[in-house]
Amino acid sequence: MDRISSQSTLVGDVALVKIFEGVKDKKRLILSTHSALGHGWDQGARCQSTYYKVHLADSGQKNVESLVLDPQLADLFAIVKGARNGFTYGAKIRFPHALVMVFLFRSGTLREKLKLVLRATFQHARNLATFATIYKTALLFLRKASPEGKESSPHTFLAGLVGGYMVFGRGIQSSVNQQIVIYVFARVVLALARLSVQEAGGIPREFRERVTNNAWPVFAALSWASVMWLYRWQPETLQPSLKSSMKYMYAPAHSFPPFLTPARHTRSSWT
Repeated sequence: MDRISSQSTLVGDVALVKIFEGVKDKKRLILSTHSALGHGWDQGARCQSTYYKVHLADSGQKNVESLVLDPQLADLFAIVKGARNGFTYGAKIRFPHALVMVFLFRSGTLREKLKLVLRATFQHARNLATFATIYKTALLFLRKASPEGKESSPHTFLAGLVGGYMVFGRGIQSSVNQQIVIYVFARVVLALARLSVQEAGGIPREFRERVTNNAWPVFAALSWASVMWLYRWQPETLQPSLKSSMKYMYAPAHSFPPFLTPARHTRSSWT
């Protein structure tokens, strides 16, 4: 009961603070009101303390909002927001993927596996955050340096070029960076193929529709034909995670546990 009473008193204090916010001499009015209500000067003093806490919280929130909404700081906050979103997105994408891949295909203790998962997650998140920071900073610099003061198509390409080289192009790259670049490259190729068909001039409409309708089946068939040929005859050229996945799916098909092995079964050398 005491706890409920104290919470009710606090709620009442906050309500009085809100009511008296427009009054100039808030301290005297709050103390006088509590005294008139029979609450005593102690509760009036507590209400005064509550007022200052609420006032400071509101003023702090307003200061933060004013900074975020300041047009002069919009470019800076765009860079900060890009870095934050890049880190968050990278962690969300990499953590479940690394968790599954490590526990399926890696050996070691539980601690070692968790360490690998966290390391891959941090690398992915850090690299995307770094790229977003460099890209937005370069884009801002190019925009400010241009005579028009506006973003143009070459600016986007150059900023991506700088960020891609600095984050994903220099030095010995980890498997995480390789997977990110391959992921981006595959989608860029598909987008450019679609764009080439849409923007191509002088091509009859019927031929363009035929190419659009049949491009994906041909692309899918050639992709799987190529990867199976590479896995069978040049497995060392494949990316390690892809090679592990294919070995897990296809190599065991040529061998069986002892109790399922046919009497005249000969194990294949395709491993």
